Parts: sequence; structure tokens; C-alpha cells
Amino acid sequence: MHAEPADQTSFDIADLVAALPEGGVVTDQTKMDSYRWDRANDPDAGLPLAVVRVGTTEDVQVAMRFAAEHGIPVVPRGAGTGLSGGASAVDGCLVISTERMRAIEVDPATRAVVVEPGVLNAEVKAAAAEYGLWYPPDPSSFEICSIGGNIATNAGGLCCVKYGVTTDYVLGLTVVLADGTAVELGGPRLKDVAGLSLVKLFVGSEGTLGVITRIVLRLIPAQRAASTLVASFPSLDDATQTVLDITRQMRPSMLELMDKASINAVEDVTKMGLDRTVEAMLIVQSDEADAAGAAEIAEITAIAELNRATDIFTTDDPDTGESFIVARRMVITAMETKGSLLLEDVGVPVPELGALVRGITAISENRDVVIALVAHAGDGNTHPLIVFDATNSDESARAQLAYGEIMELAIALGGTITGEHGVGRLKKRWLPDYLSPEALALNHTIKTALDPQGILNPGAVL
Repeated sequence: MHAEPADQTSFDIADLVAALPEGGVVTDQTKMDSYRWDRANDPDAGLPLAVVRVGTTEDVQVAMRFAAEHGIPVVPRGAGTGLSGGASAVDGCLVISTERMRAIEVDPATRAVVVEPGVLNAEVKAAAAEYGLWYPPDPSSFEICSIGGNIATNAGGLCCVKYGVTTDYVLGLTVVLADGTAVELGGPRLKDVAGLSLVKLFVGSEGTLGVITRIVLRLIPAQRAASTLVASFPSLDDATQTVLDITRQMRPSMLELMDKASINAVEDVTKMGLDRTVEAMLIVQSDEADAAGAAEIAEITAIAELNRATDIFTTDDPDTGESFIVARRMVITAMETKGSLLLEDVGVPVPELGALVRGITAISENRDVVIALVAHAGDGNTHPLIVFDATNSDESARAQLAYGEIMELAIALGGTITGEHGVGRLKKRWLPDYLSPEALALNHTIKTALDPQGILNPGAVL
């Protein structure tokens, strides 16, 4: 269901400008240009009617009521770091930007933090740390991505193999619905099963059901100092078998994989001495206490050795360990220096990780395109990065074919087309292949019930 672009002769945008604080509505096309895309750089992004830079829940209500009255599409937007086109503008829409919603308040007694959606993930971590607390979800873009966007896509990150993803830490939400109604869901309670689980419904909904304006997040005690292990392998099969052997026996606090292409791209930028000849590298951390942590690292070392690791490095020094984590986080940025990217985040059951990796390698060879692979390997969530020359139409077409084939492969292996980036607009065509007809129909039923006009983020997800 899609909202058609509004007939701009039937209303006066000045009425919206007058109803909101000065500077809240931007209509200058040049100034609006940076609000058209997220990091996926959707080539079909449209031209907004206006960008509404909201500061309060009431501002969002004003904008949504205006949109509902006149049938105007609405695209909610956070920091614009999304990777699936979920925040791409559509022609004649209102882009509701939450960048000005920046309040944050930690309550150490309940181990919770109340934030507005424009607050960055890194800022939540920093605020929690002042009270000896921690907010675990940590996307690679944690320094620049907003909490509102994290909730929209149910973002994960490097620590999620042990500590879970965004939804595991969302206790409450304030959401403005399509008709401008503001509804309070959940709150600072660890247990609450009264009524349907509506908080969970909105987490991961990608702006298609409402605009989130206030969030209550659960915090936990600060993470213990971690020990780091870095293991290099002569083959991807050896690396993925090591992942499977580790996850059968234990749950490290981090278990990441980089393939040869991603290792070399990062080494080109950092010059940190990564081995360019190996086919894969695992970065593993344990945050178990003292002797338990040492025992876990020793056990992981033994597993890596049995799987023919050519080099194993361990350290308890936090700065040295962090340097490898930074290398892992910067893979996408490093690969962007090689050409245009199509970014995937397919996920499979961990036992199928090896089959997924082998299949992606075959797709890369068959389509003659470079596909770098980086993964939250411990939970089977992989990020294949397809590199291509956007000025070469043949190469671009082969990259697009590879993109679809990777999703089809993941589905065939019992996996998903997205683990944390969201469906957005770029993956929408494959959603019916992933969901059963009954599940897809249920999604449409919920969408229609909450957004009968179809004005919320039309063209995204459903």
C-alpha cells in the first residue's frame, strides 16, 4: 500500500510552517538535498515537499496531523546512517527529521535511561558509563548512528552474540501514530506482560507504523575488561568451522570474521600490519572474570589450532585489543574507497555459515564482481559487500544480480534477507520469498490497521 504524492494545490505548506517553531520546516531544495538519502544511496530517492525538523512529540503530532489531513507521505529520518534505503525520501513527502530531539536522562536506581531518538548510540554509552552502567548494542557505526534509527531497524552489533540486540534493551516507547495520536507503550519495568507486546511491534518497524519520539532503554552493569584473541586462517572453511566449534561450547562476548578482501582494504588504510596473505581472520573477545576469562581464551586457542590457524595472537591490553576492534568496525568505510558498494546483511543459522560463505564466494566468481565479507560470525549475521564501478553499466548489472542471488542463497539455507539493517526499499522485492504468504498477509493487516492511508514511509518494507 502506497500513498500517492500529495496534490500541492490542495493545501498551503505555510499553514504547517506557521504551526511549528521558527526554522522547523525547510522547503529550500538545496538544503533538503542531504535529507533525500541514507547511507544506502538509493538511486530512486525522491524530492521531498518539506523537511520538518521536530523538537518535541507535539511537533511530530502537528506534522502527522497535517500529513494525514492532506494525504501527504511521511518519511521518518534519524541520522541517515541506514544501509537499506529505509530513510530514502519519496516525491512530495514530508521528511520528519528527529535530529533535534536530543534529551537524555539516566536513572541509575532503575538502571534505565530515557532518551529522545536523535541521541547517538555512543552518547547513550557515555551517559551510562558515568554511573558505572553500560548500553550493550553496538553497531559498527555506533559513533554516528542515532538510537531512533537503531530501534527502527533493531540494530545489533559486535557484542550481540552474547548480549543481544536493540529490542532486548527497549523497555518503553512514545510513538506518534499516522493520525497524530501519541501513545505511551511500556516503561521502566523489567517485567510487564499486560496487554499485547506493542513495544516489540514497533522495534524494527522501520518507520512504517509510527514515529518514535521517546525511548526507555534498559542498562546493565559495566562490562568487565575483555581479553582479545586474533586468529588467522589459510581458508574460509577453517575459519567458519572454528566459529561453529566455539559456539557449540561457549558464548564469547565477541566473535567477528573478516575475509581476505576486507583485511586488505583495512590494511590499505591503517597500515597496522595485518597479514594480507591469509583468507580469513577471527577477532574474539572474552569478558569473563579473571581465571574464567583466561580459561575461555585458552579453550578458543585450542579450537583455532585444531582448525589449522596459522597465527594466533592474544592480549589482555585493552588498547591493543581495541585496535583490532576498530579495524573490524572500519571495513565498510575502507571498502568504500574501492568503488560503489551494495551492502548486504543476510543471516543464517550458525551451522550454515560455512555453506553461506562458500556460496557467496561462488557468486563472486560467477558474476565476476568483488565481494568482501565481514560478519558477526557468532550469530550467523554476515555483511557481504559487493564492490562495483557505478559508471560501468555491465558491472553494475552483475552486481545487482549478485545482490539478489546472495539473498536467495540465504533463504535457501534457512536464513533471512536482513539481520539488522532492515528491509528498507532495497530489499523489499525479496521479502515475499522470505516470508510465508500467511505471514506477509499478517504484516499487511497490521500495517493497514495502524496506517490506513498508507502515508508512513510508503515504499519501504511492505
